[in-house]
Amino acid sequence: MKTLVVSIGGSVVLSEEGNGDFLRRLTVLLKNISSQYMLYVIVGGGRIARRYIELGRELGFDEDTLDLIGIDVTRVNARIITNLLGVSNKEIPHTTREALKLKHPIVVMGGTDPKHSTDLVGAELAEKTCAVRFVNATNVDGIYDKDPNKFADAKQLREVSIGDLIRQYGTTWGAAGKNIFMDEPALEIISRARIPTFIVNGKRLDQLEKALIGQPFDGTTIIV
Repeated sequence: MKTLVVSIGGSVVLSEEGNGDFLRRLTVLLKNISSQYMLYVIVGGGRIARRYIELGRELGFDEDTLDLIGIDVTRVNARIITNLLGVSNKEIPHTTREALKLKHPIVVMGGTDPKHSTDLVGAELAEKTCAVRFVNATNVDGIYDKDPNKFADAKQLREVSIGDLIRQYGTTWGAAGKNIFMDEPALEIISRARIPTFIVNGKRLDQLEKALIGQPFDGTTIIV
């Protein structure tokens, strides 16, 4: 069975208020996908993690501690998803090595170590499993030429090369709690392993499904 890896942003799982109906529909979609693919789901920390990190930074915590706080939040979010799924692991792996040993149709996890986000965890799993696709489900419709939350004239990029992204953003982790389409160290893995990678709005479940099964979707394809 072929493998898919999907990284679901924490802001998709939980925005200002929890949306139980959306989460049920999301997990139904993931279970349907798992009938065709071995599925790894990595869940991010989102806005809640960033709020804790901002507080910790205000209190003078070091960057590794701030990363660990964010990782704890991702693991809480992952536990919500795995309990809704009912067909995945109950205990959340601490490493990709642990995740790869699990024998469930869907394996769910959060973050692992400081100095990278769940994006890198997803890229690492995609590389290790030779995944046919790595889908990054965010809260915007792909990659834009500038922040669409700040600029009304921001234009969606339907395709962008991994080389262009690395030239623009680099591959070095900057600081905990950043809100970007994908963390920088993940770009290096995607480039090295030539992982087919897609950025999609995870709130739009119809588009997420298309990205997962390899159909044309409204989002961004990273050309490797």
